[in-house]
Amino acid sequence: MTRFHSEMQRIREYIHNLDSKVIDTNHGSIEYARTGNGYPILAVHGNAGGFDQGLMMANKTIDAKFQVISVSRFGYLRSSIPKKASVAMQADSYASLLDSLNIGKTAIVGYSAGSTSSIQFTLRHPERVSALILVSPAAPGKGPIMPKAIFNIFFRNDFIYWATITYFQSRVQKEWVGVPEEFTLTSEYEAEVRDLLFSLLPVSARVPGSIFDIYTSSPEIFNSSNDKNYPFEDIKIPTLIISAQDDPLALPENAQALVERIPHAHLLSLLDGGHPLLGHNEKIKSEITRFLHNNNVSIDI
Repeated sequence: MTRFHSEMQRIREYIHNLDSKVIDTNHGSIEYARTGNGYPILAVHGNAGGFDQGLMMANKTIDAKFQVISVSRFGYLRSSIPKKASVAMQADSYASLLDSLNIGKTAIVGYSAGSTSSIQFTLRHPERVSALILVSPAAPGKGPIMPKAIFNIFFRNDFIYWATITYFQSRVQKEWVGVPEEFTLTSEYEAEVRDLLFSLLPVSARVPGSIFDIYTSSPEIFNSSNDKNYPFEDIKIPTLIISAQDDPLALPENAQALVERIPHAHLLSLLDGGHPLLGHNEKIKSEITRFLHNNNVSIDI
């Protein structure tokens, strides 16, 4: 227990030192952190994340010359979640955040489950979006839904979750991180997977958001093929979709379906790396930079 309390204290101090801020919107409070001084990119984290996870993912995949605005989505850390929360509300809260920061237009990058609200933001506020980037995205098609029994056991209690990832990482990394069984983990990759797993702590501060993601937001995008609220063909801005061919969570065929439906979409298909795209951070970073430059999304704010 001493080790657990020590590591939890370190994690809480780390999050605190990231110096996030909270503003009020029509849909409640929203937490964000802002780094850099270049063209703004709104970073939207995945399931069980928060602004801290968004910053971690942005650090891996977005060049430091850009400004990153990383949000905590509904129910994560210090962001509230409204009654009868919807993905549309989540998207509208991004517009309120940009208003408060006096930012008229931004590129947006959605990681994993963050793709759903990123797509909705693009559909609902196209005048605010210069480019859409989706990394290992939740997309229309088949997708995993965590059984509630598993969630209730492992993702509500900090100690149980910590003990599981500390002593049984190899047993949960496929289902929880999306590492393919056949993928060879070097010591460097194992450390990266461990960092991803630990970035979910404290899970107790992310429960409402995780529930919304797993049982509302993700099923909505999985079942959106004929949903009038997801007219993918109406997305006219440059779009980059990044997917691994061996991703067991965000299936590559779903990413391909998005590319076929979004008129100006480009697919970066990686041979391996699974859901966390292990081994490809520098390639992804350079591709995102090139994509934004080629579409003139690095000059005017």
